[in-house]
Amino acid sequence: MSIANKVVIITGAGSGIGRATAIHLASQGARVVLGARREQLIAVLVADIEANGGKAVYRKTDVTKRDDLVDLVDLACERFGRLDVIINNAGVGPLSRFDALRVDEWEQMIDVNLKGVLYGIAAALPVFGRQQSGHVINVVSTAGLKILPTMGVYAATKNAVRTLSEALRQESGPNIRVTEVSPGMIRTDFAGSVKDEAVQAALRERLAAIAIPAESIARAIAFAIEQPADVDVGSIVVRPTAQE
Repeated sequence: MSIANKVVIITGAGSGIGRATAIHLASQGARVVLGARREQLIAVLVADIEANGGKAVYRKTDVTKRDDLVDLVDLACERFGRLDVIINNAGVGPLSRFDALRVDEWEQMIDVNLKGVLYGIAAALPVFGRQQSGHVINVVSTAGLKILPTMGVYAATKNAVRTLSEALRQESGPNIRVTEVSPGMIRTDFAGSVKDEAVQAALRERLAAIAIPAESIARAIAFAIEQPADVDVGSIVVRPTAQE
C-alpha cells in the first residue's frame, strides 16, 4: 500500500508532531487537510507544502468545538472527494500536582485531549461508513504507560483515549482501522503549556537532555498508514532510548 493520494486530516497541525507529520505525509504524496487554532501557522505550512510540490488545505479548527471538526471533514471531502485518515493529534498538557488545584487546566485537558478526539471520531465515522474504509489514528502518550507525579490528569485523558481506541477498533469491523500512537519525550513546545514554573523548568531540562525529533512520530504514523488495508497496527510506542 502507498501513502500517495490518501486524504489525511491532521489536527493540531500548527507545530510539533502535527506539523512534522503534515510535512512527512505530504512528501510521500498524501493530500493533507490541516486544522489548528493558530490559523497563521497552518496557512504558512500549507504554502510551504505546496511550494515543495505537495497538496494541502487548511481550516482554523478548535477541537473543543464539534462543528469545527465537522467542517474540517467537510473540507476534506469537498476538496479531495473522500477522507482516508483522521489523525487526532491536538492536545495540551498543563502539568501540575493535584494539590495545586488547577481545576480549569484539568477541564482544558479533558476538553482538548479527550472530547476533541471524540469529536474528531464523530465527524469522520459517517464518511468512513459510507466509503466502507477509513483509518482513525489517535495520538496519546507514554505518560499513560508510566504514571508520574504532576501528570495525573494528563495521563488520565490519554489513557481514556487509549481505552476508547480499542473499543472503537472492536466495533469498527473489517473495513475501518484504528491506531493509537504513544510518543515519549519529543522535541516540541509541549513545556510551554505548563504554567507551574517549577514543573516547567524540570520538564524543559528533561526534554533538552533526551528528547527525540517530532519526525520520529511522523514516521511511525506513516508506517501505520502504509500497511495493507487488512492490517491494523493497533498500538505504537515511540520514545527515546534514554527514557526510563
